[in-house]
Amino acid sequence: MCSSEVNFKIQDEGRLAELGYAQELSREWSLLHNFGASFSIISVITGITTLFSYGLNTGGPSVMAVGWIIISFFTLLIGMSMAEILSSIPTSGGPYFWAYMLAPQAHAPFFAWITGWFNLLWQISVTTGIYFLLANLVSTTAQVCNGYTPSAGKTLGILAVVLASHVALNLFSVRTLRYMIYTSIFLNTIGVSCLAIAVLAKAPTHKSSKFVFSKFYDGTGVDGAEGWSIRASPAYVAATGVLMSQYTILGFDASAHLCEETRKAVRDAPLGLLSAIGGSAVIGFFLIISLLFSIQDYETVRTAPQPVLQILVDACGQGGGLVLMVLIMLCVWHCGLFSLTSNSRMMFAFARDGGIPHRLHIIDRGFHSPIRTVLFGATCSFLLALPSLGSEFALLGSTSIATIGLYVSYGIPIAMGLVWSRNFKRGPFNLNRASKPVAIVACLWIGFITIVFCLPTQNPVTSKTLNYTPVALGIVGLFAFGSWFLWARHWFTGRCRNHCRICIRQLDFLGEEMVYRSDGADSDGHQRLKSDEGSSSTGFPEGSFKKPTGGFKEMKEDNKISVGREFEVFSAPARENEEMYDYREGLGNGGKYSEHLIQNKQVL
Repeated sequence: MCSSEVNFKIQDEGRLAELGYAQELSREWSLLHNFGASFSIISVITGITTLFSYGLNTGGPSVMAVGWIIISFFTLLIGMSMAEILSSIPTSGGPYFWAYMLAPQAHAPFFAWITGWFNLLWQISVTTGIYFLLANLVSTTAQVCNGYTPSAGKTLGILAVVLASHVALNLFSVRTLRYMIYTSIFLNTIGVSCLAIAVLAKAPTHKSSKFVFSKFYDGTGVDGAEGWSIRASPAYVAATGVLMSQYTILGFDASAHLCEETRKAVRDAPLGLLSAIGGSAVIGFFLIISLLFSIQDYETVRTAPQPVLQILVDACGQGGGLVLMVLIMLCVWHCGLFSLTSNSRMMFAFARDGGIPHRLHIIDRGFHSPIRTVLFGATCSFLLALPSLGSEFALLGSTSIATIGLYVSYGIPIAMGLVWSRNFKRGPFNLNRASKPVAIVACLWIGFITIVFCLPTQNPVTSKTLNYTPVALGIVGLFAFGSWFLWARHWFTGRCRNHCRICIRQLDFLGEEMVYRSDGADSDGHQRLKSDEGSSSTGFPEGSFKKPTGGFKEMKEDNKISVGREFEVFSAPARENEEMYDYREGLGNGGKYSEHLIQNKQVL
């Protein structure tokens, strides 16, 4: 390992230790891997295929094409605000831990709890939707190919098989997932581009530019009733129709959840997040335009069970259409794989802080992966898919719910950075003077889509056509707020303060890998790490690296904390008057971990 890589390794682990955590995950991912994970989860072909029928009926081609441009712009602003926070607070907790660090200290646990549960539950919902889409694509394609008769039970069985394959891959080392990322990037860039070009090249006829960018269609009326463009206005239909685009560009918080496995995280994780949004915006627009130009008969495509498959078959024939459909299914398969990976890392961090059972956060040293959260996340996704036995629309209709839930979890820490700006100590990636204007626009946009996606999208409004998004959000909100006030406020602190013996041991051994010296601040402006080698305060002779002293040392002048044994981190507190926890005194909890326990590692 070259000296520059060693220095970045020291800085990454030192920054994580400064935030109060040991390096438990294997930090082997580069900027490309971080980008690839978020890019794979966004997977424009997955989102567009899921809601293409919705887009054709709610606004039509003009809303789909122009709406994609508008949505991409505002989503990029949201991503810029998130990237700025990520550069400052690079942990797998992502939005919930950002909320903790940016909120006033007295209210930090409350905001962390609410944000964490919104992020966790809707991540599971999105992941389940991806698996359900893949299972439906397999069933539909098999039906076209050989007359296969799909059923709810068969679809659920396909979902279970796919889910099991993803669990198996996530149980291997991180290196296995690294290689899978290369395949996913190739499929979602070169593969999707080739699909779009093939459809354009093989289509017998092409629609006009006026059709693609100007045709407005209102199919929101049910059973002959008038649509919302007549009952309300065309603007109402256009506003609700952008759900397809907003749902597609979702899940880029994976760059944050995977930052504890990313080298040079304060720089590369924010860049990975933004490049995933930008890349998805470009490729997604090209794909939408290609599909819309290649429509042969609008009414046939609009009413087809799977409109994208219909376009492919009309353009390339049944054989060619099925081949391209297999490519789409491979992209969706990779999307589900990395969505489960991202979920497991978020659960790992939330469990580490006690938001869910603490034992779930333990890393398996053989697999170098949090296998308990992988299994827990997969189980939750499967259980959420069970309602599909009664109604397939139960999951397909959850897209607006998941979109709002995740974007709300993104918006909470962004808003906190605005309201309590004194707590926001910006990292190497920052927007400077543009920071506040961008954050304000991002929060306003999240508020706008939260209202719009709760509105009814079909007329007349009945028990079958009612948009149940407000009900679902209310249930989750009731759980999050109710659980906080009833019991979580008595014990949840927002950050692990009473570390278990595994956490203590990890912090204890942190210094064993930091055996090189870093002089001064690095090029990213990261905090300076200074060798404590030979210091009398360590109690070891000069040059000795044989025995750690355990966790953080006593706080010294200038907010200087000792990480592990031989390196001292010089940093300003994360917020004004942030208390520094002394692991030798039980992290501010009355000396639960005594000097005797720290010195006698066999007790731990």
